Amino acid sequence: MQFKNKVVVITGASSGIGRALVYEFASHGARIVMGARSEEKLQQIAADLKSRNTEVAYAPTDVTQEADCRRLIETAVTHFGGVDILICNAGISMRALFDEVDLNVLRRLMDVNFWGTVYCTKYALPYIQKNRGSIVGVSSVAGIHGLPGRTGYSASKFAMTGFLETVRIENLKKDVHVMIACPGFTASNVRFSALTADGSQQGASPRKEEKMMSAEEVAHRIARGISRHKRLLLMEFDGRASAWIKKFAPGLLDRLYYNHMAKEPDSPFK
Repeated sequence: MQFKNKVVVITGASSGIGRALVYEFASHGARIVMGARSEEKLQQIAADLKSRNTEVAYAPTDVTQEADCRRLIETAVTHFGGVDILICNAGISMRALFDEVDLNVLRRLMDVNFWGTVYCTKYALPYIQKNRGSIVGVSSVAGIHGLPGRTGYSASKFAMTGFLETVRIENLKKDVHVMIACPGFTASNVRFSALTADGSQQGASPRKEEKMMSAEEVAHRIARGISRHKRLLLMEFDGRASAWIKKFAPGLLDRLYYNHMAKEPDSPFK
């Protein structure tokens, strides 16, 4: 994996998969540009990276705000002259039946997961075109097949996928690499901050952390996927099986997903 001196912009960089991505690319000699809402956490990570001789910059970023996303990309250009790799990782989830959910929850997920990707891509694209770089959307198996109890999450990840696939096609002759990365359930804080039906945070994960892939392993696989110019990165057997079953037996996949999600502790399915 040849990332030395490449400028890598990562959103949602202060925790979970985003933080793991920061350290993964730093270990390969990349120049890191971090975006996240918590300036304090960004400062702490930047100080640690600088102590390891990593070149780093950051900008406090709420990806639902177009101006923040533009500032993040401008930070990369000001400090390092451009962008080679954009990783749209910032995201939130939800857990509620559509019958019961406040529609503002779905709007919030679209703002973060979809529009955050759109805003960052819009301002990074000219530099990525110039450098023949990569755009990565951290999606989910929920962006491949609808995940019950996660209508807003699935919708936002499907939207991200459609957007990025179209960007890929539009840039076929400009050598822009676009990858959709689909981790399975990952040991990260995204589930703890998942929104419930009324928009409050879930606060606890219904799943066993020790049985999930670590954020560090996800980050390593994303880096390897970029180096191999993969289009779709499915990281677990369940994800690969979902993509295969969807082609030949989508009704069966519906039932498998329903039964699987119904087994969660405190499942919203009655």
